[in-house]
Amino acid sequence: MSSNPLAETIASLLPRAKAELTELVAFKSVADFDQFPRSESEGAARWVADALTAEGFQDVALLDTPDGTQSVYGFLPGPEGARTVLLYAHYDVQPPLDEAAWTTPPFALTERDGRWYGRGAADCKGGVLMHLLALRALKADGGVPVHVKVIVEGSEEQGTGGLERYAEQHPDLLTADTIVIGDAGNFRVGLPTVTTTLRGMTLVRVRVDTLEGNLHSGQFGGAAPDALAALIRVLDSLRAEDGSTTVDGLDGVSGWEGLQYEEEQFRKDAKVLEGVELIGSGTVADRIWARPAVTVIGIDCPPVVGATPSVQAGARALVSLRVPPGVDAAEATKLLQVHLEARTPWGARVSTEQVGQGQPFRADPTSPAYQAMADAMAVAYPGQEMQYAGQGGSIPLCNTLAALYPEAEILLIGLSEPEAQIHAVDESVSPRELERLSVAEALFLRNYAAG
Repeated sequence: MSSNPLAETIASLLPRAKAELTELVAFKSVADFDQFPRSESEGAARWVADALTAEGFQDVALLDTPDGTQSVYGFLPGPEGARTVLLYAHYDVQPPLDEAAWTTPPFALTERDGRWYGRGAADCKGGVLMHLLALRALKADGGVPVHVKVIVEGSEEQGTGGLERYAEQHPDLLTADTIVIGDAGNFRVGLPTVTTTLRGMTLVRVRVDTLEGNLHSGQFGGAAPDALAALIRVLDSLRAEDGSTTVDGLDGVSGWEGLQYEEEQFRKDAKVLEGVELIGSGTVADRIWARPAVTVIGIDCPPVVGATPSVQAGARALVSLRVPPGVDAAEATKLLQVHLEARTPWGARVSTEQVGQGQPFRADPTSPAYQAMADAMAVAYPGQEMQYAGQGGSIPLCNTLAALYPEAEILLIGLSEPEAQIHAVDESVSPRELERLSVAEALFLRNYAAG
């Protein structure tokens, strides 16, 4: 890689990229404005817009999307008659969870043990820098050989669909021959990987009510129906004895063909405690890439500290269901809601509300763009052959783009390899991966232009 002018340029630009990522990570751009100020997200959006403007992009705009957030758009013209490539990333991030649990502050990019730590460092502010590095290297070595559109989303982590709806309302805006989604990750550090499938997602809020108000558990407990106990019962019904997801009517038997995930490696990546079993059946790849998976991601109930001896009158939970390719997310949502309502015990009053949804995605890895990327990865990662993997997470925009532009080729790459611990405490990015993937993207754009 060292003899490649693009690689040499990107290596020289890495200190600048670290400084820029430090600035971008400093914005607390969580698109939940009940928790974090809207000004933090707006500041991150302006940072991205300014960066695009500085690189010579035209028509740079802050797009007000229907969910109340902003996406950033820009267009960089290439040679006349060239193909158009759309580059995607998002600047919004997950909440930091327990800030005190972070080794270093979540919104202060910090180098430690060869990695850069901070919320969004890998997912997906690092993806913004990956695109910028690739374009800067090409500009320094003869120019960008394609027309480039960049779209940086402001609410991907919330699943509220702002950019999806905006794209549907403005279908000409993001038209492209190929789309590179910079929001995935290598199977492991140093192994170049393109993600070919994504599970979809649905979020359902369930509420159970049994009493007009809380009651003394000594005076009424034993006969008065406990809403929290009823909720626990219905949530437990979503899993079989081995932990497999069991939603009535939702087929969970499917297999993954391709790159496999060894169980011991998964245990290490997931930091499973010694002696604790994995859940489900089949291969690990089956379970995380090809089958539905339910997770209770939040429960409203009294905290242990300050709890009183009461029978609870009401309780609610937020349930996430990951939907595998081949299953319609809207149908899965209905099945989940029916299951929750049917399995609630004791005649308790139950209500369900869908609060987010995204369809699963499957790419066509036989398309010419994939060969261009494979050739690029072989140079950026000497001695390694590009692998094809699935991803358990969701990027709802992928299906929207695939529906709007059925002729476009869609590739998913990115910085969210297992060591990055995205969505968790101490998220980090490997600067070496940022460097190599930026080289790969630059080479891809050159290969694709020549193809």
